[in-house]
Amino acid sequence: MSSRRELVQQAIRFQRPERIPIWFVNADQEQGDVMVYHLLLGQQGVDDPQVKEWGYRLEYLDDGTMGHPTKPLLPDWQVAETYQPPPLREEERMAGLPEFLAACEDRYRLASLDLSGFTTYMFLRGFENAMVDFVWEPERFSRLMNLIWDFECRLIELAAQYGFDAIHFVDDWGTQKGLMISPALWRKLFAPGYRRQFELAHRLGLDVWFHCCGNITEIVEDFHHLGVDVMNISQPNVVDIEAVGNRLRGKQCFLMPISYQTVGIHGTRDEIFAEAERLYRALGTPDGGFIGYVEEYSCMGMSAENYWACAEAFRRLKPAP
Repeated sequence: MSSRRELVQQAIRFQRPERIPIWFVNADQEQGDVMVYHLLLGQQGVDDPQVKEWGYRLEYLDDGTMGHPTKPLLPDWQVAETYQPPPLREEERMAGLPEFLAACEDRYRLASLDLSGFTTYMFLRGFENAMVDFVWEPERFSRLMNLIWDFECRLIELAAQYGFDAIHFVDDWGTQKGLMISPALWRKLFAPGYRRQFELAHRLGLDVWFHCCGNITEIVEDFHHLGVDVMNISQPNVVDIEAVGNRLRGKQCFLMPISYQTVGIHGTRDEIFAEAERLYRALGTPDGGFIGYVEEYSCMGMSAENYWACAEAFRRLKPAP
């Protein structure tokens, strides 16, 4: 039998895994085939854990979500132009690795940037500033955006150095209805930076996993061509899954949840099973290309019954015709 690590690799590379691998994202990781190590640190010398190493602060609510930025760190360009990335802090960043590796056993090892790319930029500059910077201040935008990408490249190198299997990007581009900017502008301004990062990861032997929320139907194929190995369409309820499958089934490995806005929260057990089947038939193949994504979302109203039903739904899947 294949190890759990091999099972995930087989799904990514279309090498006929014996079953559908599953990632339990934020709870019960021992139930799945993937374990994640978080690379994001708090700010050096600051006791408040809500302040992240880039300097922005996330306001945590009582609902169990990740929180939201309270105010931009760099609203003024005079400050932003002299801003420097956080120190690497390698020893501190990797301090939890021995315990993590012991818990991993034979599972696939994923190092996560946690929040990355333009999401970090927005937290630094604020949403409104970020959405106009690349039009009104293109040179300043490029400097700050490249500073973020360059620092992430150092973390990619660190992940490879410490023996991880993959690097996980978390950068949201969609609203409920479509992209935040035009596909043409996205391809001009952001695709080259991603390509550089993904090519670095591949040269170092890392798979590339990319998480993206919202309706990203228009650029899913772009991520494939840029080099994403595992594409996490985080809100399948707002994406045209059938259209994506028609273009990429059999070429791209997908990491898919049961929607934690709709079916995963309010659906019956049978509806959850049916949704897992729909996603797999649209995107998976007998050779692989599909990984189940199970996230505990009681903060969104998910019951324990539905949480475990999502896991069982992926476990029950049979190879697609």
